[in-house]
Amino acid sequence: MRAAVTVTPAHLPGLLLHVSVVRPVFVWGAPGIGKSSLVRDFAASLGLECVSLVGTQLAAEDLIGVPELRDGRSRFAPPETIARDAPYCLFLDELNASSPDVQKAFYSLILDRRIGAYELPAGSIVIGAGNRGTDGALARPMASALVNRLLHVHLRASVDDWLAWAATAGIHPWITGYLAERPDQLWVEPPKTEEVFSTPRSWHMLSDALRSFGDDVDEETVRVLAHGTLTASHAAGFAGYFKIIRHRYGLEAILRGDAGWPTAPTDRDLLYFLAESLRSRLIKDLPAAKEHASPNLRQFAHRAKALLVELAEISLECAQLVIAADGDGVPVLPSWFLVEVSRDLPRLVAARA
Repeated sequence: MRAAVTVTPAHLPGLLLHVSVVRPVFVWGAPGIGKSSLVRDFAASLGLECVSLVGTQLAAEDLIGVPELRDGRSRFAPPETIARDAPYCLFLDELNASSPDVQKAFYSLILDRRIGAYELPAGSIVIGAGNRGTDGALARPMASALVNRLLHVHLRASVDDWLAWAATAGIHPWITGYLAERPDQLWVEPPKTEEVFSTPRSWHMLSDALRSFGDDVDEETVRVLAHGTLTASHAAGFAGYFKIIRHRYGLEAILRGDAGWPTAPTDRDLLYFLAESLRSRLIKDLPAAKEHASPNLRQFAHRAKALLVELAEISLECAQLVIAADGDGVPVLPSWFLVEVSRDLPRLVAARA
């Protein structure tokens, strides 16, 4: 399903508060961005127990129950999980990953709030969630009859929301410190191949692992943990950030001339992180038009060009990374700076020679 309008995690509870009490809601979103935990937290905020049914683990009879004889007549007895006396939040997780028969079994529960003779207690709410078909996760087409029974909300990851939550959730400070510098790495589109990738969930997993090892964790262990939870380039960047934390080695020292680019082969992850940091700094600080650049920013641009020459001598790949276009081939650095780089770099290289 296409997302014409999206909401952030911070906006979702307010939306659910007004909508879920009158109509069932379906929350769409990529794997690992926090759909399930947001629904559970929302239910808890209302004082409702959250009863989760996972679509991939259900058969139709798990919903409609099995027939029983009562007073000479057969009737379906709904399962104990659903048939409750007190109001609750019925959370249909991975609803669109369930089989067509299970989806059909949900129709009356979602639209009429009943299964057979059992009706959800007044004050109960029904919320579904699932991944999109483009996410590479298990997802089946949702029948139009089911689509039309739900109000659909598309959730997107938000680094500001996640960092605000992380500040009170015990997330490791190395994680929050890194993502504060590299907010673009909180989440990436799921890859087409079978490999780990960065999501809010995977950063949380890395935080838990780091907490388990403690602050005396060694560099190799951090590399193993990062590459086991994050996109490869993000893992390398985080490993480099860890070295900076340990050795207080940062971009500011290089910009001031107090330190140079790391040259040891064992510091390639650190070099990659510093190159990414320079790129982010250039994107953030340089104005679109040169005439809007202050003298300090022009001096910074000049220093950055000189550092690019030094970086290229160590790793041409890292130097190219600093000025590379985005994934769609669109330049992300100001055109005036890119023109000066292409014009001045040969002269700077010759001067160094």
